Amino acid sequence: MASKVHLVRHAESVHNISHDFSQFDPELTPLGLQQATRLGQSFPYGRQVGAIITSPLKRAIQTTLAAFRHILDKRYFDPDSGYGVESGAILLLDPDLQERSALPCDTGSASETLEAAFPRLGFKDLAEGWQVKEGLYSPADEAVEERAKRVRYRIAAVCEDLQHQGRTDIVVVTHGVFMRFLLGNPDIDLPKAGWKSYTVGRHSSDIVLSPLK
Repeated sequence: MASKVHLVRHAESVHNISHDFSQFDPELTPLGLQQATRLGQSFPYGRQVGAIITSPLKRAIQTTLAAFRHILDKRYFDPDSGYGVESGAILLLDPDLQERSALPCDTGSASETLEAAFPRLGFKDLAEGWQVKEGLYSPADEAVEERAKRVRYRIAAVCEDLQHQGRTDIVVVTHGVFMRFLLGNPDIDLPKAGWKSYTVGRHSSDIVLSPLK
């Protein structure tokens, strides 16, 4: 069975409402948490998902944990919460999925801060300085296109690994602007907590995500 990639935009965050883009790495609003929960309740591919790849910004992590707590492995949740499943999907934090701009609202928190907020996820694999908007993580088109390409190849590699495990699909949780670079589609504009499914293919020297028909 061919793999599918379910691309998710994070739910509503505080800066989406306040329009205060000087707020650093904002969290979801109460409505955003409700949106994420509803996403999980309506998402039909849970049994097929073997991995969830998410941006390490707080709003993306919160969306992931609220929406997919019935899919993710139990290790990512407090044992008393009742969330998570035995041998559930793995969670991969990918800084290449962070939002494009260098505004405070699109700048991630240091790994120690994230570790304190989400103690069961583990952030040791995030490279030091991943949240600094320079080099590969600068907002320059060339840099964003390069990390979008890296994400596409990573998606293809994870899909290939999952084929050997009996699960075919992955979920990718990211941001509205970066999503356009990832898909090579400047017109994509999913709603908050919206999602769309894609197939993974190869075209010339690149990986391509094509809308599922």
